[in-house]
Amino acid sequence: MRSLLLALAILVLLSSVPPVKSGPNAYINKFFNTCWRMKGSCRRVCSSKEIYHLLCDHTTVCCINKKELPVLVGK
Repeated sequence: MRSLLLALAILVLLSSVPPVKSGPNAYINKFFNTCWRMKGSCRRVCSSKEIYHLLCDHTTVCCINKKELPVLVGK
């Protein structure tokens, strides 16, 4: 009974501790910051070789390399 109370107290304390600011692994972070079929990346500002294509959320845009954009073929 005493070990059950100890385990419950530890779980309560762990749930109230805020997450660490160090963040996830770089590869995981890159995976979750991708957009448009995983060819673009969500950033605040696109570089000179990239073009804005979509909105990722209300603060970032999807920056895609100009070579990766689809070419629309006419009639």
